[in-house]
Amino acid sequence: MKTITMLRTSALALSLLATSVIAAVSPQEAAQLGTTLTPLGAQKEGNADGSIPAWTGGLKPDAAPLDANGFLGNPFASEKPLFVITAATVDKYKDKLTPGQLAMFQRYPDSYKIPVYKSQRTAALPSDIYDIAKKSAVTTQLINDGTGLANFTDTRYYPFPIPKSGVEVYWNHTNRYRGGNMVRQAAQAAPQTNGSYAIVEYNDSLAFPQKTDGADPAQTQNVLYFYKQEITAPSRLAGNVVLVYETIDQLKDPRMAWVYNAGQRRVRRAPQISYDGPGSGSDGMRTADNTDLMNGSPDRYDWKLVGKQELYIPYNNYELQSPKHKYDEIIKPGHINQDLTRYELHRVWHVVATLRPGERHVYAKRDMYFDEDTWQLAEVDHYDGRGQLWRVGEGYALNDYHSRSPYYAMMGIYDLIAGRYNVLAMTNESKLATSFGAQAKMSDFTPAALRADGIR
Repeated sequence: MKTITMLRTSALALSLLATSVIAAVSPQEAAQLGTTLTPLGAQKEGNADGSIPAWTGGLKPDAAPLDANGFLGNPFASEKPLFVITAATVDKYKDKLTPGQLAMFQRYPDSYKIPVYKSQRTAALPSDIYDIAKKSAVTTQLINDGTGLANFTDTRYYPFPIPKSGVEVYWNHTNRYRGGNMVRQAAQAAPQTNGSYAIVEYNDSLAFPQKTDGADPAQTQNVLYFYKQEITAPSRLAGNVVLVYETIDQLKDPRMAWVYNAGQRRVRRAPQISYDGPGSGSDGMRTADNTDLMNGSPDRYDWKLVGKQELYIPYNNYELQSPKHKYDEIIKPGHINQDLTRYELHRVWHVVATLRPGERHVYAKRDMYFDEDTWQLAEVDHYDGRGQLWRVGEGYALNDYHSRSPYYAMMGIYDLIAGRYNVLAMTNESKLATSFGAQAKMSDFTPAALRADGIR
């Protein structure tokens, strides 16, 4: 009986530990937001030598004119690089580059380069989002060993603007402001080693329950957003549709996903659209959770907050997004055309995610670097089970000054071993620019709607 009692007591202790709540920050700490810190928790001041300026509010909505199809103009079109890092000069700058960037120089010494421009702290969001972040700071709490959130459904953005752990930094990335509901025509490619490629075109949309007509608050309380992707080209893939309900706490309610296969004309549940399942249309060059550089539940990893550092990261990539550049000009062997990219010196949060014992994922470790001003992932180094650096992820960031939202001009996942890569979320040849803030209907985000979407 004593043994049984001890076992029950131990089980209860473990249960309490698993569901324990980690406290939010104090009101005194949260008072730094918008005063000594930016409203999202970044250091307001610049760095010691002035190469990173102070944040003064970011870009204004009229920073540059939009074209007739809504594409952003480049507020920094007249600027030239301060310098260009090449394989011959990389050692001079290696303290401000990631291991993945250094590996790209080694893998492609004749073509890979990093043009470094003057740093511009352009992040600017709506004032109500800043208010939400301040509320989140004092209310949102980690539960289930960091894999879930409590007291978050009323705010839904930036749960930890003053983070105390690595997993809190990741939660800010997954729950960052994305301009509201989004509709986009986009493309991706997975070039061969010689640079030949086939474009995969798709329409996708992102909608949040609180901004979706017909969404039942009782049933969507744990839903972060709805996502739908319809492939429109090439013909062998056209008509395939994916629907995802991304949940806030994926241990409580795992991600729900469905696929409509145009060839089979059937809608099926798709549990493989998560973790290390193959990324849709990527020719095996990325995992499902490589979209957005990383997405989904953090439960398979242990998270370590290394701290802040200064790095050259892709930033303000308005030129790379411009419709004047066609995909042929962007897609090159080994990596995208680095002449079109823009890198700047910024402070980042460095976080290391290491696969937990007993868990499975093709990436045994992810070395992650998050922009302090937006919480958006900038760089990710992916290591395989042997501890070898395998893939390098870069997010070519910009800030939509018109909709006041940070996002990516495109993303690249570079396979150092295969010599190939996947570039996704390109919009250069789309008929219309990405649209933010649209009203959505719940009837468009149901499994029953997939068949109608996928009819060729």
